[in-house]
Amino acid sequence: MNIWLPDMPSALATEQDHPTQGAPGFSLARGALHEFYAGAEADGVSLSALAVMLGMAGGQQATLWARHEALTHETGMPHPAGLAELGFDPSHLLLIRARDAPSALQAGLEGARCPALGAVIIELRGEVKAYDLTASRRLALAARASGVPVFVVRAAAAPMPSAAETRWLARAAPSRALAAKAPGHPAFHLVLLRARNGQEGLQHHLEWNRDAQRLESNPSGHGEAAAARQPDGGASAPLSRGVVAVPVHRPDTARDEPPPYRRAG
Repeated sequence: MNIWLPDMPSALATEQDHPTQGAPGFSLARGALHEFYAGAEADGVSLSALAVMLGMAGGQQATLWARHEALTHETGMPHPAGLAELGFDPSHLLLIRARDAPSALQAGLEGARCPALGAVIIELRGEVKAYDLTASRRLALAARASGVPVFVVRAAAAPMPSAAETRWLARAAPSRALAAKAPGHPAFHLVLLRARNGQEGLQHHLEWNRDAQRLESNPSGHGEAAAARQPDGGASAPLSRGVVAVPVHRPDTARDEPPPYRRAG
């Protein structure tokens, strides 16, 4: 198991600043286990970004990110410069590259027992037998005892019963263009699959505000959030406005046909 340990701040806060973390209209209980499943294979990378945003939003405490090494071959490694571009301080992120899923779960469990952390992210790929009801209960109990939220991120896996407080289906969503049609903020569409409060089916459209260091939420069905819905259960999100799609299932006739010639003389 390889551990990337950047320079840490001189002290880590141990107090719990907020009972929940998230965005207005969207919040997750601290000291609890939360699961996020990718809506499609292509949503895996976006799901990783969402987990980091939830873990590091608005806090100065370090976030532990235990990552199954199999994900490196599929999506590559997190890059400190990319994290900084999103507004994060890479020194607040502890990245653990676990050789297998049980190692990632064990590292996440140890992190969940540490109240000095701001959050714990456990990222797994595929149908992991080690993450069963017993393993999820251990994580939930550790999170409850320490007050540290634990986010389990699942790519290429089907939702399964667990001891999680909430379970979400997450997809990448089209962003809203900024002034002068500049690229918008990263956006996500979430559907609540399970919750102890019985609010299954609740949908949220989240956007990352880099300047404010927070996720901002609008309930689905209002404004641009409606465009994030994917009723087919996995099709790609529609393209943002002002973008012309290039046909990929048929030849590009404008490029394949020879240009017209004019006879001279």
